[in-house]
Amino acid sequence: MKVKQTPISQAVFIALLGASGAAMAQQAPATQQLDTVTITGIRASQEKSLSVKRNAEAHIDVISAEDIGKMPDKNVADSLARIPGVTVLNSPAGGSGGFDERDRVGLRGTNPSLTQTLVDGHGIANGDWFVLDQTGAGVGRSVSFSLLPSELVSRVEVRKSSEASLVEGGTAGSVNIILRRPLDFAKTLTAELGVGAVYADLPKKTDPQLNALLNFRNEARTFGVMVQAFSEQRSLRRDGVEALGYINKLDATTAPALVAARPDLNGVFTPDLIGSALFTQERERKGGLIRAQLKPNANFDLVLTAFSSEMEADNYNRNYLMAPRGGLLNTATISDYEVKTDGNGNKTLTKATFNWGTPSTAGYYDMISRKASAETGFVSLDSRLKVNDSLTFTANAGTSRGKGKTLSQDVVELAIVTSRASYSLNGTDTAPSFSFTNPTTRADWIFGAQNVVVHDKESWAQIDGEYELDAGMLKTLKFGARGAQHKRYTDPIVAQGPGCATGTPYRVTAFDWSKPSACADAAGNDAPQNSFYTLPAFGGSYPSNFGSGLGSGFPTNIPFITAEALADYNRRVTNRDPIARRWAEQEYSVKENTSAAYVQGALEGNGWSGNVGLRAVRTKQSSSSFRASLAGETPTITGSAFGNYTVTASDMTYTDWLPSASLRIDVRSDIVARLAVNRTVTRADYTALSGYTALNNTGMFLDNNVVGGGTAGNPTLKPVRSTNFDANIEWYFAPRAFVSAGAFVMDMSSYITDGTFRANYPTLLTNTNQVGGNPQLVNRDFLVTGPVNKKARVKGVEFAFETPIAANFGVMANYTYADGEDQDGGVLRGNVESSFTVGGFFENDRLSARVNYSHTDDIFVGNDRGTQYFQKGTGVLSASLGYKFSDNFSVSLDGQNLNDPKLKYYASEVQPRAIYKNGRQYYLTARVKF
Repeated sequence: MKVKQTPISQAVFIALLGASGAAMAQQAPATQQLDTVTITGIRASQEKSLSVKRNAEAHIDVISAEDIGKMPDKNVADSLARIPGVTVLNSPAGGSGGFDERDRVGLRGTNPSLTQTLVDGHGIANGDWFVLDQTGAGVGRSVSFSLLPSELVSRVEVRKSSEASLVEGGTAGSVNIILRRPLDFAKTLTAELGVGAVYADLPKKTDPQLNALLNFRNEARTFGVMVQAFSEQRSLRRDGVEALGYINKLDATTAPALVAARPDLNGVFTPDLIGSALFTQERERKGGLIRAQLKPNANFDLVLTAFSSEMEADNYNRNYLMAPRGGLLNTATISDYEVKTDGNGNKTLTKATFNWGTPSTAGYYDMISRKASAETGFVSLDSRLKVNDSLTFTANAGTSRGKGKTLSQDVVELAIVTSRASYSLNGTDTAPSFSFTNPTTRADWIFGAQNVVVHDKESWAQIDGEYELDAGMLKTLKFGARGAQHKRYTDPIVAQGPGCATGTPYRVTAFDWSKPSACADAAGNDAPQNSFYTLPAFGGSYPSNFGSGLGSGFPTNIPFITAEALADYNRRVTNRDPIARRWAEQEYSVKENTSAAYVQGALEGNGWSGNVGLRAVRTKQSSSSFRASLAGETPTITGSAFGNYTVTASDMTYTDWLPSASLRIDVRSDIVARLAVNRTVTRADYTALSGYTALNNTGMFLDNNVVGGGTAGNPTLKPVRSTNFDANIEWYFAPRAFVSAGAFVMDMSSYITDGTFRANYPTLLTNTNQVGGNPQLVNRDFLVTGPVNKKARVKGVEFAFETPIAANFGVMANYTYADGEDQDGGVLRGNVESSFTVGGFFENDRLSARVNYSHTDDIFVGNDRGTQYFQKGTGVLSASLGYKFSDNFSVSLDGQNLNDPKLKYYASEVQPRAIYKNGRQYYLTARVKF
């Protein structure tokens, strides 16, 4: 028969705020007979997590608050990295590279957009701080965990199979973050305070960390209020050497003189840019949670919650770049060069030396300082009403808002002039080397998007009912309905360019490169001092140990303009006019209205239980972006130096029927087997639906049928629909111990990947050989590069093991294998074949220690700058040491990235993309509670 839950597994478990050390957690009573259950330490948290896992009807993994607190987990993603089948990325997309804090979560070798993140069962809006993640091609439906501190959490449930009663949206599964409730605390008044500091060894800086909690409940447990607050600062430094894409091919068009002299270079790719990149950032994450709970009797419960988290993320990126592009190389003579062919058949110039007869531009030096931030928050109201012994209703309504902002980018680009330059790509494990001989620099250009503000909003309301039937095998019947609206859109974006000092006129209407500057003084004389050509003095330089451990032979002792001087310079000599510099190519909007209803029955027999259900979901979707206006049209946006823009809009409505069934078999008292099959759906990523449309009608005429080309978003994309199979067996062979093995398959009938699709667009055409006359505006077919639907499959296995050793020790391990590819054999974004975690702990009444090592194989992150972008396999070592002086005071020392991992990225085995180093982080925290 079905295994019943114990009081411990039924209770809501509460852990100490920020409990990354040996602090004790509290658990509220589950029944009137159980007044107080106090859970302490790692061993108790294992019992708690395994109890929830063992008694669950579905295949889930659980991390309790004590689990989170026993590792240096500064956000929830760090904790989830220890669960089998979970892949954690250091960045959401290829453009930003990798940082020291985990940011995105994917399940079973899939794109993080296919994993749904919930808080107490509802969605949460997202915000990203990095500009390329705000508007780029990788903007998806995943949530940035950098905004979710682990101190807020009671437990995290990772569901790897879906049910009709769950909110749709997670093809691979869902992550549900469950918060604490005021009436769950054992004492009427609880106060907890965590004060500490974090030391980052690469920037060599120490920053404060503060977390606090105050909870009140009355003696009768009918009313309670909980307030949490956090303020956490961190300094980041990332050293890197980057190769920014391989989009340049040497041929008779791009480098005619060079190819004529060296015919063997025809058709060979070169790196677009190779640079020594220093990234620094000051992060401050602050916010809080307020929660009020009213429970006048056992039949009614009401919870009002407000949460806010904001991260200031100002950053400064300096990149000293060589530019071995065809146009720059064409006037050079080449020697000591090498060409290698990768497994895809692409030839790459992996080594070369270039000489110019006169000093020429051979590279660029970009300095980009950004005012950036991200935020998220929600307000929700939850209620529960038990009508009678058989019927219970729950309801939830709320709204969530997120923002990602890059309000300004202060930028200058210098040209690097030299008569000799060389580079060598050194494979994917070591940084490329490159050098210039006696280089000089001069101001070349100013660029950078301003006022980048991306809004993410969701509002929802749902009601669920549960009726106990006890009619043979059918024990309960669940039913419910939900409505939601989601919006993702940008504010108008400005692309700055060079200007003249405030109050001074332009010398010419456009930049005249034959003159010293395009600016004049009050008398109309040429005034370079009023233009961007007059640079601030360098005020800093790369650290003396820049790039240590990454390789050798790349520039290191590089001066830079300070962020403050760069900001003042940009304020004086840039054009940020909101009309003339409006740049709609990165603007987009998506709106979705969804309505859903479901019914689900819980079944039970002798030694088995399960459920079967059906969810129906209707989605009404509207998406819009822009394209260049055509003559004869009425533009949507006028007056921009980049041309007029016309909005493109598309509406689509579709309905999904999502059946689900799961079976749990109690093979014997200590062995549980699970089987599940379900249909899932995940809606398309936002910029996949609404990317900018850029068309090429070369060769098209009114009197022929030539198909054009171009790039665009695809508003007709189907959502990712998948039929999932899951099987798992678990053996709980001792207290706090288990071993499990499982297999899974995801058959996706409409996976979204890059490709080409045929679509109809308006264009201006003339007849062949037409002389004079106006072109006609007609609709014609174009074969467009962009996101498309394909069939895909992911299949794999999972293993997990956990056991105590003697009284005070314990070990754990897990392994996941996931093989994913689309119908053409292409690798899936987010796919990682093998990953594993091993760990151990020691704990007694005073001292606790824990160490974990997690490793993932290569991950396909996505496409960036015209090439595929993979993260090479890497491992991360973390450890925690805590000492409890009393029930009210404890201290912990936590270390993260202790093995000083190098994050390595590549396009192919001969085309490295980047290698980064973020250093180690150490957290010292003192905790007081009373």
